[in-house]
Amino acid sequence: MDTSHRCPCGHGEAFEDCCAPVLRGARAAATAAALMRSRYTAFAVGDADYLLRSWHPRTRPRTLALDPGNHWLSLEINRVERGGLFDDTGTVEFIAHYRDAQGRGALHEISRFARSEGAWVYLDGTDPA
Repeated sequence: MDTSHRCPCGHGEAFEDCCAPVLRGARAAATAAALMRSRYTAFAVGDADYLLRSWHPRTRPRTLALDPGNHWLSLEINRVERGGLFDDTGTVEFIAHYRDAQGRGALHEISRFARSEGAWVYLDGTDPA
């Protein structure tokens, strides 16, 4: 990925100044919403290792295979509950838009996050429908 481009998470910053340091482990996501954005970016750039590292050990799968045919287009954060600097849990509702061989689609999820050893991690997600 050309690091001079805007970050896929849609926050408006350059990738190198936004999610790249989080994906590399140089900086931790400060909030549950920041972790959500970094995980979306990891899907967009194909970083399965980061996705596994940022998953809670209790719910993390052993392996994760990303579909190279999915092209992640944009992320909408609809709602954030807790997940701030002084919280231990948080919830983020989002819609991630993508394009694949069948056309355009969207993943709508309510994700739960928690702190594990001081860092935000993804617990699980549910379809709000």
